[in-house]
Amino acid sequence: MEGLALLPPPCPPLSSPLKLHTWHANNFPTKTNQNGGMRGRMQSICSGDLCPKQSVHFVGIGGAGLSALASFALLQGWQVSGSDVCSSRKAEELRSAGVRVHIGHSAHHLWDEKGTGLPDAVVISSVIPADNVEVIAAQMLGVPVYKRDAWLAKLTETYDLIAVSGSHGKSTTAAMLAIVLHDLRDDISAVVGADVLQFPDGGNAMLGEGCHFVLEADEYDGCFLSLSPVLILVTNIEWEHVDLFPDEASLRDIFMKFIMQLKPGGTLIVCGDSAGSMSLVTMLREREWLEDYQSVNKDLLSSEANCCQRIVTYGLGLENEWCAVRLICNEQGGTDYIAVHAGKPIATVSLKLPGSHNVLNSLGVIAAVVQLALQGSMNQQLQNKVAKDAGRSLGNFVGIRRRFEFVGRVRRCQIYDDYAHHPTEVRATLQAARQRFNQDFIWVVFQPHTYSRLTKLLQDFATAFSAANYVIVTEIYAAREENVWNISGSDLACSIIGPSALYIPKLDDVLEKLTSELAISNLHDADKIGDIIIITLGAGDVTSLGPRLLHGLSTKAGRQCVVKYAYQGQ
Repeated sequence: MEGLALLPPPCPPLSSPLKLHTWHANNFPTKTNQNGGMRGRMQSICSGDLCPKQSVHFVGIGGAGLSALASFALLQGWQVSGSDVCSSRKAEELRSAGVRVHIGHSAHHLWDEKGTGLPDAVVISSVIPADNVEVIAAQMLGVPVYKRDAWLAKLTETYDLIAVSGSHGKSTTAAMLAIVLHDLRDDISAVVGADVLQFPDGGNAMLGEGCHFVLEADEYDGCFLSLSPVLILVTNIEWEHVDLFPDEASLRDIFMKFIMQLKPGGTLIVCGDSAGSMSLVTMLREREWLEDYQSVNKDLLSSEANCCQRIVTYGLGLENEWCAVRLICNEQGGTDYIAVHAGKPIATVSLKLPGSHNVLNSLGVIAAVVQLALQGSMNQQLQNKVAKDAGRSLGNFVGIRRRFEFVGRVRRCQIYDDYAHHPTEVRATLQAARQRFNQDFIWVVFQPHTYSRLTKLLQDFATAFSAANYVIVTEIYAAREENVWNISGSDLACSIIGPSALYIPKLDDVLEKLTSELAISNLHDADKIGDIIIITLGAGDVTSLGPRLLHGLSTKAGRQCVVKYAYQGQ
């Protein structure tokens, strides 16, 4: 594709097998270039005639996907600009970091501050239409325009790409993997679809000098189909993005196409507890995929040995290659467990994060880190060493933004915020909350995300709130959709099975009701047992409710609340 050459190669292409170096304590194996030296950060920025003064413009810069790519471009030393339809927290953070952020779309936004220079590339998110004024202007002016998938493909093509995918949990798993590899002295680069507190700037991207790149690989709009990973980790597969995929079978098909993008000799790691993920493994083992795989990878020899990848399974079930046993709630509010490989206990892990879903996320990370370290060898001593070091690192992982994120506390009221917007995610988050707050009252404010999702998954949503005591459902956050289904949040409120549910469309009205009810309740009675836990759930602007509620309760309580932010991820 024209214009791709403007991106500098971060490290040598994979023309030869990975070189495994001697494992030292807390020292992850690295790869060297042909001269025996490590590929440095400046070489990843500047190659040939290219230099850090290259510029890129992102259309839709405030979203989770492009904001991370904008952050990564900044770390590379690029001049970055962008636009979005409205202001957002990420857009303002990028502006503070030096990005020229424009609100609204205009052809004028492409030009630099002096009005004399154009960007070297324009990158657009999946939801930007072809008739966007900035896209049309870029094409007329001869500026290459890339969708996010094409930009990611070129950005990562000469790295050893580690892609974390799945319907749920991929942000947390990718963040865990990046942090563990970094702790084990693998100087990785990473792009994650959420802010990671332990990244150098607490953001969603990290630039290192090594050849590993950890990427949260998104299935939306087939974005991950342009990637060529050496390792793919699939957390689970379940019907999601119902506006694009008519059923779960169509979603499995696109994941199968993604797996066929594995580099020859690559590794597939899947959660064996997920029926959707294991359906892919079944297809692989039955060789139904072989003909298609060879058609994609035409340079492969026809022998089966050259086409097979290493398949690793993990989960709570004992039939998995890696399994977690003896799960116990710990004093940190998280979970302790023992990681077992091929029937042998390998490492003890003590997570700060609650929920069995986080046990699975962390176990998948251990499997991936061990696989990257071993590189096909059968060194049992090295495997045990790596697994134990990874377990210790996971014990220090504090999570990512908007995954069971602690907002603040006023006396006996604690407020949390979570991104969950699918029935499985809602159920997992509330079960994790119940694990940590066994005897407390859990109140949920849920903002459904998109009309299509609520319409097609309404019955699954109805049973997802059973761990809560009380649920308020707001109006649906439309995002990119029109309400052609004539559905409302009230349909969900009337369908919820278990806890009492109430429909309050507007967030302002939810705020007023919660503030008044909590203020006049017996929150301050010394004889009351347990707290009230407020959890805001959803992928829309419901995340703004927690801080506003905290302020309102603090004011009514007649005291200033000290807000302590701690990321406690899912």
